[in-house]
Amino acid sequence: MSSKYLVTGGAGYVGSVVAQHLLEAGHAVTVLDNLSTGFRAGVPAGAEFIEGDIRDAAKWLDASPGSAGGTPTYDAVLHFAAFSQVGESVVKPEKYWDNNVGGTMALLGAMRAAGVRKLVFSSTAATYGEPVNTPITETDPTAPTSPYGASKLAVDHMISGEAAAHGLAAVSLRYFNVAGAYGSCGERHDPESHLIPLVLQVAQGKREAISVFGDDYPTPDGTCVRDYIHVADLAEAHLLALGAATPGEHLICNLGNGNGFSVREVIETVRKVTGHPIPEITAARRGGDPAVLVASAQTAIDRLGWRPSRADLAGIVADAWAFAQESRTA
Repeated sequence: MSSKYLVTGGAGYVGSVVAQHLLEAGHAVTVLDNLSTGFRAGVPAGAEFIEGDIRDAAKWLDASPGSAGGTPTYDAVLHFAAFSQVGESVVKPEKYWDNNVGGTMALLGAMRAAGVRKLVFSSTAATYGEPVNTPITETDPTAPTSPYGASKLAVDHMISGEAAAHGLAAVSLRYFNVAGAYGSCGERHDPESHLIPLVLQVAQGKREAISVFGDDYPTPDGTCVRDYIHVADLAEAHLLALGAATPGEHLICNLGNGNGFSVREVIETVRKVTGHPIPEITAARRGGDPAVLVASAQTAIDRLGWRPSRADLAGIVADAWAFAQESRTA
């Protein structure tokens, strides 16, 4: 059955891919984005676009139908509108508290007033901080090491309270390293901070070399190990989350492949996929970089019926490479 969804931050990387999947499933989609980090070109064709801020969501959620007992304007909100640069959050924490926490509080209030009682939230593995166990489960301690991770954890707490007090049906999806592309939707970050697109920039000639931050970690090749998930697998989890959301419950699910790839494995995979040499520069470790971050997605498997089907690193890189080349010639 067709539904109508509001996708906040739908001009960004993950939000745009989720919006595209919703459209392909036959739903009506409205993207709300202020384009501070998103791109108008990222909004999928067929989606209605509103250039605006989540603090003003009440304008579009329309409080009157829901509050009067009528049909709410939207069946659910999928919320991606957040600042997400870990390094920036350390030097500008107020920016992250203001937007990620303050903006979401305003959004939750607007949803409550409008009678929109279902939410899927884009959370993050940064809520866990230094892992206590590998793979990480949802019951592991949350001790974020950056204002970014702390702001996302604060929102998760807000959502839990909203569900308990006001019957919100909510699912938070904690991502690990999202990568790849889906058709014309891919990573357009500026500045870019994610490993795979950075290595691809070397292959494109946009960078002379890729920096490897630390080669003395307690891992097989000395470099950090991360769990990479294809953005299309991630999008499919969001659609499943809409069906699994239960009134009064805040379900939290990790999303990842359950397998880790080292920095050097990623670089070597890019060499094979692109056919380009990728010069490396070994640099000092970055503060706060855990040696291994790998997710247990068992809760998502059990509760959402989700399994990643694009777990092959070469396939993830190939999709990202195709998007990077198309973007360069567009």
